[in-house]
Amino acid sequence: MISGTGEDLLTSGNAGEARTVISGYGDLSYQRDFNFKTSTLNLNRAVLFVGHQFNNKIAFFSELEVENAKVEGGKLQGEIGMEQAYLKFSLNPRQYLVAGLFLPRIGLLNENHLPINFNGVERPLVEQLVIPATWREIGIGFYGQMSTLPLAYSVAIMNGLKSAEFTHGNGLADGRAEGQMASGNNLALNASLQYFISDWKFQVSGYAGGTVGLSPLQADSLQLPSGMFGAPVYLGEADLQYMKSGFSAKALGTVVSYPDAGSINKAYASNVPKTMYGAYAELGYNLFETAKSDRLKTQQLIVFARYERLNLNARIPANGITDGTEDQSHLIAGLSYLPIPNVVIKADARLMHTGPQNPALIINPNPAAQPYQQNNAFLNLGIGYSF
Repeated sequence: MISGTGEDLLTSGNAGEARTVISGYGDLSYQRDFNFKTSTLNLNRAVLFVGHQFNNKIAFFSELEVENAKVEGGKLQGEIGMEQAYLKFSLNPRQYLVAGLFLPRIGLLNENHLPINFNGVERPLVEQLVIPATWREIGIGFYGQMSTLPLAYSVAIMNGLKSAEFTHGNGLADGRAEGQMASGNNLALNASLQYFISDWKFQVSGYAGGTVGLSPLQADSLQLPSGMFGAPVYLGEADLQYMKSGFSAKALGTVVSYPDAGSINKAYASNVPKTMYGAYAELGYNLFETAKSDRLKTQQLIVFARYERLNLNARIPANGITDGTEDQSHLIAGLSYLPIPNVVIKADARLMHTGPQNPALIINPNPAAQPYQQNNAFLNLGIGYSF
């Protein structure tokens, strides 16, 4: 049977009559920035899930998310958005279709982003900045699992990205439509393979899609290629997971290629790169794995460490400007305490190192600004839940 993501609570075949499920998740954090000597408290997100099983073949899934506690006129901090809204059609016990606004299968986090599913108060930075989380688009996806091999697969077609919205230092994130007035002039393909053996899970996934959704006349006026796959962006990703006897390990690597970045920079002066990359590795151990107490055996206290390396302008076009601050490494270590499986209390420290700041990117510098520091440290505390 195809494994769920922790949010798919209406697995096909388990309901002979209609029913509705309400659930959700959220997390809250505290962060201390030691360079700037500032502290921030934030309700990062609160998400409400509503799903309905029409019959044992058709179900509906939706998630409504509020980020940063509230949305207020004239302020950009908050966001209300549909994270998912799609229909699921079960074809048989091993295959199904989805249609609507859904999360493509890319990386470890995108489908499995509940706060109880990852260590650290912050989501892995590689899967925020290189693979934008949570990445959702409108399209159709086909998912399945082989009957004779421990191999799962998926293929999806969805709307493409918007190159006009790309911004320096944010990777692909600002180019997502996320279900809002997406252009149908350009499309994207996503595919993945998952292989299970013993206590290991391996995955490879890829994405290829156009980034110019303009009409041919508009694109020509900006000297940009048009069509379904005009000015394509390519993303490749591979990851692995291991879990046994309280030990866990994760590793992921990803590369993004944008061959037409020079043309995009010429049209929009956005200083986007031709190549980005990121990778991380994490080890964890549940200290309560060998506990004698029956009470502790039902809890988890995970100590973990993760190293992340990423560069959002690893290769730039001739008309781009190098930004050393986007060449980063992060070392995170901390604890995750789960008194019950659906509640987590987290604490970690993150050490960050970046390349030097490029003075050419500083426009109208603040005379009171302190010199850029390539090293910084953060203390993070947080809680999370799912139900």
